[in-house]
Amino acid sequence: MKYWLAILTVLFSMNSMAVDLRVAVSANFKPVLEHLAEQFNQQTGNKVTVSSASTGVLYNQIMHGAPFDLFFSADQARPLELEKNGKAFADSRKTYAYGRLVLWDRSKDHKKPYTVEQLKGWKGKLAIANPKTAPYGLAAEQSLEKLGLWQGFHGRLVQGANIQQTWQFVASGNVEMGLVALSQLKGDELKQITHVPEKLYEPIRQDMVILKSTKNGKAARAFSDFVLSSPSQNYIAEHGYFPSKDKAE
Repeated sequence: MKYWLAILTVLFSMNSMAVDLRVAVSANFKPVLEHLAEQFNQQTGNKVTVSSASTGVLYNQIMHGAPFDLFFSADQARPLELEKNGKAFADSRKTYAYGRLVLWDRSKDHKKPYTVEQLKGWKGKLAIANPKTAPYGLAAEQSLEKLGLWQGFHGRLVQGANIQQTWQFVASGNVEMGLVALSQLKGDELKQITHVPEKLYEPIRQDMVILKSTKNGKAARAFSDFVLSSPSQNYIAEHGYFPSKDKAE
């Protein structure tokens, strides 16, 4: 009886200290983060509420006072800007993953998926994320520029507000090809892709940062550490990213 009373006391103590973290995450990483958040909740009792949009949109929300605890960006630049503007703790900025860009070819006329080099002969439309707000869109622009194809696609680019909407354009069949995140694709979809050579775009370094607006700093740091732990990094690698340790400087 004393043993069970002790266990119940510990559980009650854990639940009484549990908090609800509000996390802003770029659209590409949302499914992975939701899984990690669920695991974190099971292990600690702390709930993680995930809000998703393009990196640029979330950055603007945070700059205007949105009350998030952590920000998982799809780039390095926005967390750094938040740090410079006094919105984030400088020692909390960490790289949690590196994104991977692929060409998703759903054209029924192609016997095998196009490579980005073969886009030179493509006369149809191409879906990309908005380069001004979405890091995967910027990577797409950089790749097309290096191949000398950017100007040639003028008027034929279908831009999504974020990488998730870009995926939807291709998944719906409204656009036959798109430059999307590897992490978005599963099953037979993976047979329809070619990897965009990494030399064509700057590394999509995805950083997270703890925001000074948080009232749950201890739990926020615990979640940050959880995402960087080996089990979480292995899960991230299994879902279309290079884990942070693979490209550590």
